[in-house]
Amino acid sequence: MTSRAVSGPVRSMLYVPGDKPRAIEKARTLDADAVILDLEDAVAPEHKAEARANVRAALLAGGWRVPVLVRVNGLNTEWEHEDREMALLSGASGLVLPKVEDDRAASQLALGCPLWAMIETPAGVLNAPAIAAVPGVAGLLVGANDLARVLRTRPHPERLPLLHALSAVVLAARAHGKLPLDAVFNDVRDPAGFARECEGGRALGFAGKTVIHPDQIAPANAAYGVTDEQARQAQALLDAWAHGRASGKSVVTHGGALVEQMHADEAQEVLTLWAATQQAIQESGAESSH
Repeated sequence: MTSRAVSGPVRSMLYVPGDKPRAIEKARTLDADAVILDLEDAVAPEHKAEARANVRAALLAGGWRVPVLVRVNGLNTEWEHEDREMALLSGASGLVLPKVEDDRAASQLALGCPLWAMIETPAGVLNAPAIAAVPGVAGLLVGANDLARVLRTRPHPERLPLLHALSAVVLAARAHGKLPLDAVFNDVRDPAGFARECEGGRALGFAGKTVIHPDQIAPANAAYGVTDEQARQAQALLDAWAHGRASGKSVVTHGGALVEQMHADEAQEVLTLWAATQQAIQESGAESSH
């Protein structure tokens, strides 16, 4: 059974440890836009085989309302081949590959299943444009914990030491029409810090955020979503733009500001995201009622 492909907004991607069956079942009921069943960092070596069996069972059972990806163990590990074979044969929506550092590795694993490349090292950041250019790559996910450790940065509430790397990943992904997803926020007891980091990531251009706890889903969805009021404002701008152009005006103003084609394009993007989000909510509600 093939899981639903990632096609709508990805405001939140929830990591779920593969060796926690109860957490996997709970994830079915949550409102994340996508789920990543994790076989890598969240699973101790002695539990890898058990986790793989759990993830296989969860994928084959179906019933997921959202796309389900599998984070496999990395290249040159003893688990890599069995992980990828299981995910591909069990119908995962995509493979999440840790520590991708060049386009060669990404190209080798573009196996007909969307690949989400984790950028977690300096080499990965420097080669992000080439990685994003690989046809089979669907998006880039930042792994800030490993990146910060290798760069020997110090913690900072605004992530100033990592801003260059974060922007580089966004730039690479957007240049090739791929989705950039921001890194996890480790302290689940700090909702204010999480909200601040979501807003910062949205400002940098990320499409959504990877999360590690159910309580982080709603704030991520809100930060990376579109409110009804924002949709209304976008529609009003488009209406003013269309009316002005139809009247033969070369300059259109709305709310006292000059409106150009790029503003109209941006407003249309807002409405498209809002419509996709509303559709996802409706589909989620309909499936929950069955």
